[in-house]
Amino acid sequence: MIILNVYYNAKPGKRDEFYSEVKALGVPEGSRAEEGNIKYDYYFSDTDENQILLVEHWKDEEAFKFHCQQDYFKKLQDIKSEYIAEARIDRFEI
Repeated sequence: MIILNVYYNAKPGKRDEFYSEVKALGVPEGSRAEEGNIKYDYYFSDTDENQILLVEHWKDEEAFKFHCQQDYFKKLQDIKSEYIAEARIDRFEI
């Protein structure tokens, strides 16, 4: 299983706009519908209005690679530059 914790620090005041764009692209729903997806959830910090955490669980590397080839994944990469100041990814394999 591939587990990703993606820590986003949005540009000031842009967290909610970023998430709205993500939803409009259909990223959460599309990702959850992919074969091999186990979990795909966003979490909002209650102490920092600019932080958001994405937790992804994928069955295996093939499922994750398939995910990275989807159109909405590619579009997500494009909008990050507008809304995200920095991102960090912790990856685990179990």
